[in-house]
Amino acid sequence: MKTIKGPALFLAQFAGDDAPFNSWDAITKWAADCGYKGVQVPSWDARLIDLNTAATSAGYCEDWAGQARANGVEVTELSTHLQGQLVAVHPAYDDAFDGFAAPEVRGNPKARQEWAVDQVKKALSASKNLGIGAHATFSGALAWPYVYPWPQRPAGLVEQAFDELAKRWLPILDHAEECGVDVCYEIHPGEDLHDGITYEMFLERTGNHARANMLYDPSHYVLQCLDYLDNIDIYKDRIRMFHVKDAEFNPTGRQGVYGGYQSWVDRAGRFRSLGDGQVDFGAVFSKMAANDFDGWAVVEWECAIKHPEDGAREGAQFVKDHIIRVTERAFDDFADGGADTALNAKMMGIS
Repeated sequence: MKTIKGPALFLAQFAGDDAPFNSWDAITKWAADCGYKGVQVPSWDARLIDLNTAATSAGYCEDWAGQARANGVEVTELSTHLQGQLVAVHPAYDDAFDGFAAPEVRGNPKARQEWAVDQVKKALSASKNLGIGAHATFSGALAWPYVYPWPQRPAGLVEQAFDELAKRWLPILDHAEECGVDVCYEIHPGEDLHDGITYEMFLERTGNHARANMLYDPSHYVLQCLDYLDNIDIYKDRIRMFHVKDAEFNPTGRQGVYGGYQSWVDRAGRFRSLGDGQVDFGAVFSKMAANDFDGWAVVEWECAIKHPEDGAREGAQFVKDHIIRVTERAFDDFADGGADTALNAKMMGIS
């Protein structure tokens, strides 16, 4: 068993143009003041990191991470959620996702995909320079518009989509291997990797690539009515990253999983600040500790109701209260009579 590190905070939902969220120095001081020991960094946000320089300069990475440490927090991981999304985009989403890309490749799906692949590789190189062994991302999606089989899906469509998805990611995964960094896909609706089955379909097509791992976030499973505790046991050897995020699902006679096109506040399933939802985090942290997860517990604030700064401060304490300092000895060691092979044999009637 291992004691989880934390609490840490994913900065994507907090970075902005107003102080203290508009610079690396200020936001890391703020995170430490909230009670965090680590921060997960969105690599697409130039206010927080120069990804191109981080990918090529160990000196830049040392200074950049050193500034965070001086302010009281470690850099836990980098994220390419937005760039990873663009590795595979169905044409139906071209316009919606175009804003994730650099201006010079917008409106050009081929150039945008090449840019996205390069971005993820750069983030992996930067992770290596930082001495970080895990990286957060999205898989992107080619089959998502066909998630519900009506009209009937043509034979082979899903299989071909996953073949192509694996083809696009394999060079990135091989680069991750060279860097010694795990790619942790956040299993998430809207991605082709949105549950355990789809992750397994992808993993098989990558030849069970050692670097194709998972970011575990129970909130996405609550909204799918998936057993988020069983999921930990099934994929314990592949879960290399942990987002601590709460959610609730309250179906009615009018709406269920699909939400009826309502805003987040009015959906049956919605994300909540930690402690305000339905996730049994006592059980989650127990399973993670028992299964030897040795990464960070990273708060991802997404709530349709509570103010983000309140959610952040409450989240730090929530995670502190849930991290289990694992025991180094058995509770009944006081009654240990010592090892004696002959006595053991006698007790079992073995001659």
